[in-house]
Order: sequence, then C-alpha cells, then structure tokens
Amino acid sequence: MKKIILILFLTFQTVLYSQNKQKDSLPTTWELLKYDGESAFKGLTTTYTQPLKWQKDDFLTAGAIILGTGALYVFDEETNRWFENQEPHIPGIIKDFGWYYGSPQNNYAVNGAIYLYGLFTKNEKVRKTGVLLISAASTAGLIQTIAKTAIGRARPGTREGKGSFKPFSKEGGFHSFPSGHTILSFTTAYAIAKQFKNPFIKAGIYGVGMIAPISRLWAGAHWLTDVGLSMAISILVVDTIDNYLTEERDYGNPYKTKISWKFQIGLGKFGLIGTF
Repeated sequence: MKKIILILFLTFQTVLYSQNKQKDSLPTTWELLKYDGESAFKGLTTTYTQPLKWQKDDFLTAGAIILGTGALYVFDEETNRWFENQEPHIPGIIKDFGWYYGSPQNNYAVNGAIYLYGLFTKNEKVRKTGVLLISAASTAGLIQTIAKTAIGRARPGTREGKGSFKPFSKEGGFHSFPSGHTILSFTTAYAIAKQFKNPFIKAGIYGVGMIAPISRLWAGAHWLTDVGLSMAISILVVDTIDNYLTEERDYGNPYKTKISWKFQIGLGKFGLIGTF
C-alpha cells in the first residue's frame, strides 16, 4: 500500500513539474518570429515544388484554368474597350484605392501590420494569417515579377494588340501579364476571407479585393486574361500555403510540450507514468 501511495505521489509530482515546465518554456517573441520566418519561407518553397507532386485532379484543374484563359482571350479586345469606356464614370476615390491598395509597398504594409499584431499579442490565428499573407504575397509576387518580363505581353494602352509579345523587354508597355496589382490585392483578400465562414463577410472582402484588378482594366493597363489568370495564380498560391501551414506547422504553440501517458503495473507497484 505504501508503494502504491508513493508511486501516485510521484505521478502527481511529475504532472506538476511538467505543467511548470510548459509555463517556463513558452516561446518568446523572438522565437515566434524565427518560427514564422521559417514557416513563410517553407510556404514559398512548398508552392514552387508543388507541381512535382501533382495528381490527376491537379492536372485537370490546370487544364481548366488554361481553357478558361483561352476563352477569355477571344474577348480581350472587346472587354478592353468596354472597361475603358466606363473609366470616366468611376469616382476618383475608387480608382485611387485600387492603385494604392495593389501597390507592393502598401500591400506589404497591411500584411505586415496584421502579422505584427498577431506576433506581439501572441494571437495564434492572427499570426498564422499574417504568415499566410506575407508568404503568399512574396510567392505570387516573385512569380509575376519574373513572368511579366519573360512573357513580355503588350499592354492595351500600347495599341499593339492582344497578341503582341516582346519577351524579356525592359519596356513597361510590354509587362502586361501577369497583373501585379491583381496578384497582390486578390492574394490578400482571398487569404483574409479564408479566415471567415460567414458568406456575406467573405463576399465583402472579395469585393474590396476586386477593386484593384478592375481599376487596372479601367486604366487600360491590362487585358481581361491578365487579370483572370492572375487571380487564379493568387488562389492556387494561397491554398497551397494555407494547407502547408495547417498540416505541417503548429499554430497552436510551436514549442508545446507533448506528454504521453501510460499505466505501469508490476510486482508490488501500480502507477500512471507521464513521458515528456
């Protein structure tokens, strides 16, 4: 009986010690920052290597996107004229918002503010959202930076036509595809909207995210196919990184101590053992 009491006493001491250890080992802000930086970087590399792991459904999705882009391409010039005709009737504040919200410096300022709030308040959901925003914006932004130069598609404003290309041109008039403003603004909107279940809230966030893409159509800076395919890139990037953060990273406490419990029964002893 004394042995049983002793083992139970030691067991409760183990529980108390493990609880104190967890309190003492809570991550610092610097540790969280390092962990999140690693998460953001691995989100980027995971996205770039994801096509190597594609299954049949993924190839079907890619094919559907290509076919949809091809369908939009047929109407590029007609839609360009229609959007440019609407431009004089659009309030200046909406056009300005579309320009500034889709600009890299402003977009990263918003994303950074969300992340820093989550970091310093140690709000795990907001931190994860901030990591998702920064990682997705960086990943998609790098894609558009390289692609717009490599593809060299003429902007509508050059009047060169929708099928005019000058690959690796340094001229801004041949940097139409993809749309940087669309990628950054819709990546941010889509990533934030994923955090809400209410369809009306989602719709409102998507609406704000669409202002920058449509403003680029009004301005004659991009074709409809530029904007449509840029939005598809945003969705694919955000979904890939969000899945990675959910499945591979811990938002929860990234340094949490896990304890496994098991009963131990032997000659003259009985107890509950915690391993951590």
